[in-house]
Amino acid sequence: MKKSILSIQGLKVRYGAIAALKGIDIEVYDGSVVALLGANGAGKTSTLRTISGLIPAAEGKIIFNGKDITNMDAEKITALGIAQSPEGRQIFGDLTVEENLMAGAFTVKDKKIIQASYQRVYRYFPRLLERRQQIASTLSGGELQMLAIARALMGNPKVLLLDEPSLGLAPLIVRDIFEIIKEIRNEGTTVVIVEQNALQTLKIADHGYVLEIGEISMEDEASVLIRDPKLVEAYLGG
Repeated sequence: MKKSILSIQGLKVRYGAIAALKGIDIEVYDGSVVALLGANGAGKTSTLRTISGLIPAAEGKIIFNGKDITNMDAEKITALGIAQSPEGRQIFGDLTVEENLMAGAFTVKDKKIIQASYQRVYRYFPRLLERRQQIASTLSGGELQMLAIARALMGNPKVLLLDEPSLGLAPLIVRDIFEIIKEIRNEGTTVVIVEQNALQTLKIADHGYVLEIGEISMEDEASVLIRDPKLVEAYLGG
């Protein structure tokens, strides 16, 4: 039987008078890839940021591994095992690649776990190993995205939240990034991914949710959504 690792129940988020999320329910099972799809402004990033503790929930609950983490401090949520690679990457441009990675392990006290995390991310992203002493601001767009994902993995999270990992990248780099996301999942990390590239995302996802103006308009197995005529027309360039 599948075990739920992350459960979002009746989640509402407001920015002043504006309702960004209007009471959504999302279930994320351990070891799966869950896709959050939809147009800009649909509430996808707000969902990830609320899970991470970066913005408050107005109503509803977020349950992680059986524990209520709703409106918990962001650092505590990270320490429990949820890490986010944010939209726009938000890398420390004046630090080296290795220093950026170290910043991602700030909640980890065990040096053996940190060393194992270095080995893991350099295995996923050998280009970062080659550039580990390079100042991050001199990296290409693809390398910066690799660094953002690698930094999030340094805390050895149970759940990895990815916000627009393919944004602005060349098709070959996008293909590489999605292959690595599959590998991350196959090695036991649960992934929740927000993406404009719906077709590529549904190819690697187990389950998908489509958000429209703060509400879930569609939800199903990814293999079903990828064949849905309405979704194809709206998001898959059909």
